Amino acid sequence: MLHDLVVRYGPVLVFANALAASLGLPVPAMPSLVLFGAMAALHPVAIGTQLASVLLLAVCGTLIGDSVWFLAGRLYGHVTLSTLCRLSLSRDTCVRKTERFFGRWGVRVLMVAKLVPGLSILSVPMAGALRTPYRTFLAHDGVGAAVWAGLGLIVGVLLAPQIDMVLAGASRLGRASLIVIAALAVLYAGYRWMRRRSLTKQLATARIAIDELEALMQRDNAPVIFDIRSKETRQIDPYAIPGARFVDEHDLADIVATYQRNQKLVVYCSCPNEVSAAWMATQLTQAGFSDVLPLLGGIDAWRDSGRPVIALPTASSGADAQANVPPAASAA
Repeated sequence: MLHDLVVRYGPVLVFANALAASLGLPVPAMPSLVLFGAMAALHPVAIGTQLASVLLLAVCGTLIGDSVWFLAGRLYGHVTLSTLCRLSLSRDTCVRKTERFFGRWGVRVLMVAKLVPGLSILSVPMAGALRTPYRTFLAHDGVGAAVWAGLGLIVGVLLAPQIDMVLAGASRLGRASLIVIAALAVLYAGYRWMRRRSLTKQLATARIAIDELEALMQRDNAPVIFDIRSKETRQIDPYAIPGARFVDEHDLADIVATYQRNQKLVVYCSCPNEVSAAWMATQLTQAGFSDVLPLLGGIDAWRDSGRPVIALPTASSGADAQANVPPAASAA
């Protein structure tokens, strides 16, 4: 039965699965590629001849879905990225990981993005938001899709005997196997959701509200505000809270050498749940600073509340004119 299904609808199902996955639907496409590769190895005459067409269809489905997100990034910029991160079950790492990879490799990261969990869905709209030419995007994303789909098919071919044993066992179990698979999927999603919920509760007890920060900024001993967004993210959203200094985790030694340990520090980022800011706050606390808090809602919440923001200069006119950590009178 499975053999007949793969022969008749295998290529179409792989295409639909790849398209749905690239659009962000919770339907992982790699298992279908692995399964088709295994079936091709087990039935080389009936199914093996379709491998090339399946690879092409998987790449086409992926490029169509990715093109939608590329266009969304081009049209809506950081709003698209924030929305995707808000929907992600891996929001604790999705934004920062993408910023770090994209900052180092640029659009070339698309050639491996689909092999790195949490990187693919955000790197595509980020390429659009950074005004990457569509031809350049297609070339790099096409290579990445081909590598990803080809790897899935090859794994299926190599593990065909083992997969055949699993399918035989599932056939004997009948409907029970489907129930087990569904239960495992629900348990996995539940675990990720509980982990995200726990993280949100932790953040709720250790962050500073916008009203409180604004009041502190009016005092003589105003807190130092750190903007830990990447250079690429600041290009997409070229605004900052007045007086903010641009830093990242690589500047930790400079921060320790520049500021007194009792200096109040406020950290913000572009992640909807301030997780990157919370991580940076933890690093600063472990480095000896006694009063470090992430900003509730980040720069988006600050701006949405009607507080003023400053426009950042373009890169050509010195976007990073504010040094990573400028000299301060409160040097240690």
